[in-house]
Amino acid sequence: MAHRHQIILCTCPDQATAQRVAETLVTAKLAACVNIVPGLTSVYRWQGRIESAQEHLLLIKTRQDRYPALEASIRQNHPYELPEIIAVSVEQGLPEYLHWIDKCLVSK
Repeated sequence: MAHRHQIILCTCPDQATAQRVAETLVTAKLAACVNIVPGLTSVYRWQGRIESAQEHLLLIKTRQDRYPALEASIRQNHPYELPEIIAVSVEQGLPEYLHWIDKCLVSK
C-alpha cells in the first residue's frame, strides 16, 4: 500500500459530542469512517485522583498523512482539556476496504 492506514481511538463525554466530532472528520475528508461505540466506562487517574466516567469511543479510519489535521480538528471540537487521541497502525486489512478509505480521503 502506498499509504499507511490508521485507526484513531478517541473517547467523548456524550453522544452529541461524538456525533459532532465524527461528522466533522468525515465531512473534512480527514476520516473515511467513524464508528461510535456507546456505553464505555473509563477509569483513569486525573490530577492526582482516580476518576470514572461514562464515555463514547470513536474508532476513526484514516491514513497517517491525515493525522496532523485530524488531531487539530479533534482538539478544536472536543470539550476535554486533554482528549484521548491514540493512533494505531493498520498492518493488514482487506485490500478493497483500504482502497475505499483512500478514495474517501481524496480532495476534489
